[in-house]
Amino acid sequence: MEYLDKENMANVDQKQEKFGDERKIMRKKKKKLGGIKTMPFIFANEICDKFAANGFHSNMITYLTKELNMPLVQASNTITIYNATSNFMPLFGALIADSFAGRFWTIMAGSIIYELGLISITISAIQPTLRPPPCPTQMNCKEASALQLWVLYFSLLLTSLGSGGIRPCVVTLAADQFDMTKSSVAARSWNLFNWYYFSMGMATLTALTIVVYIQEHVGWGWGLGVPTIAMALSIIAFLVGSPFYNRIKPAGSPLVRLTQVIVAAVKKRKEVVPEDPALLYENRELDAAISLHGRLLHTNQFNNATDSKPPNLWRLITVHRVEELKSIIRIFPIWAAGIVLFASSSHQLSFTILQARTMDCHLSHSFQIPPASMSIFSNITMLVGLVLYERLFVPFARRFTRNPSGITCLQRMGVGYVVNILVTFVASFVEIKRKAVAADHNLLNDPKATIPISIFWLVPQFCLHGLAEVFISVGNTEFLYDQSPESMRSTAAALYWIAVSMGDFAGTLIVSLVRKYSGNKSNWLPDRNLNRGRLEYYYWLISGIQVINLLFYVICSWFYTYKPLEEVSEICEEVEELSGDKISSMILDSRNGHGEVEPGRNETT
Repeated sequence: MEYLDKENMANVDQKQEKFGDERKIMRKKKKKLGGIKTMPFIFANEICDKFAANGFHSNMITYLTKELNMPLVQASNTITIYNATSNFMPLFGALIADSFAGRFWTIMAGSIIYELGLISITISAIQPTLRPPPCPTQMNCKEASALQLWVLYFSLLLTSLGSGGIRPCVVTLAADQFDMTKSSVAARSWNLFNWYYFSMGMATLTALTIVVYIQEHVGWGWGLGVPTIAMALSIIAFLVGSPFYNRIKPAGSPLVRLTQVIVAAVKKRKEVVPEDPALLYENRELDAAISLHGRLLHTNQFNNATDSKPPNLWRLITVHRVEELKSIIRIFPIWAAGIVLFASSSHQLSFTILQARTMDCHLSHSFQIPPASMSIFSNITMLVGLVLYERLFVPFARRFTRNPSGITCLQRMGVGYVVNILVTFVASFVEIKRKAVAADHNLLNDPKATIPISIFWLVPQFCLHGLAEVFISVGNTEFLYDQSPESMRSTAAALYWIAVSMGDFAGTLIVSLVRKYSGNKSNWLPDRNLNRGRLEYYYWLISGIQVINLLFYVICSWFYTYKPLEEVSEICEEVEELSGDKISSMILDSRNGHGEVEPGRNETT
């Protein structure tokens, strides 16, 4: 599959001069564009996306149950299916961006579609004919009609399609503005992914305080109108900054390249792998568009060989392209573990908000905190945690591990998996306490009653959830970006959202099965009266699933091998520009930055 005889190797070497010239041109152009000045424009788009999304999503359970009079399980499943769809759409947006459209235009198209969806749902909240009659007692309520539901679903579909163009491309477009080689990243005192999530956390915090308060105390017209206006402003800001962006040209469909490797492997499955890696087919000119910052090195995993046919990409594949597929295969088990994690968390926020609505929400005698705003404790913990992680933990851990990041991405995610198990354990005991207080005051049969227990009993589980985000979300995003092939980074970013999507679908299946098989009289998840449910049993079930998933993750991460990558040093580039000589032998190992190549080195958690 990647074998080439010595005669053809001579022809390949003659093409390296042209590749070097093209690389120098791309490097010079990149130095004029990008940089820190582009971050306000790029982040403005994602910040407003998060502001709009969280301003509506965080309180959607209230909108569906109180405004559209949906039953509990139907409303929760509607939210989860919508979130799953929104999180699956980034796959298509990423493929479009990586194949032909580029990240800039994909973000622009997604933002416009997203804005249309926000406008539609705002109109439905303002127009009384698009909602059922109010039902303050929550007894014998008239549910939304088919037409009213279709308006809702159409609006949600538009926002899902729009998010598919935004989510996989913003963080990768931001990374395109900087030199993300290992040596450059290690030399910086800040982590792009930490500050990306910090900015997103600030947007979420603002939405949970301002937007949710408007929804609860002013009305849903303004509560949805404010995020709509914010998203429109973000589109303008993103356009204003467009002249400064460093735009990486799309390198063709990654699915086609991966398919070519698989087809070639099948055709050459009976060939013998050469012992000398130098006999494997290399073509830097052919791979120039998909290896701007470095070339993947040959590994002994998943090997198949080929003969010395002409470079037909359905029969003869370069080492770099073969290693792209190997990188994706190596990532897959770690990625799959995230599906179960997200399935465990998919319905937790919805159920927690419903718990909060039955509790005493007074912050003072005159002010009540909106139940949906309780997520601010998760966001505050995440924001503080990100700063402490980067400024205190990383320098401390670096002394012992000699790793510029303190600990590896896999270790970081593993800590998050453990903390996330604690979230559901704590949530179950809080639910037991809430129902015990309700029983003491004879309120179990009154779903509208305010139970005399403070809403701040929910704070510990929200704080633990925010702490888990510091480790899981940032570590996962950085892992997928770092370990994915360079030409597939938008697609790799989409893998995170696909895991969330599949987790949401799996979570919906779990909730539906629990609802169906946990009985009628004492159902774990009743439609109207949560006080008569067994929500703590559901949390224990989820905790057990997460423990099993943690064991699977530890095994996968223990055997994971980081991709071997050689990077062209900046010194080589400068000498090439001054002398015009090709110095392709000077390379930096992507793992240690000391000029030593360690292909296939096994790093574990």
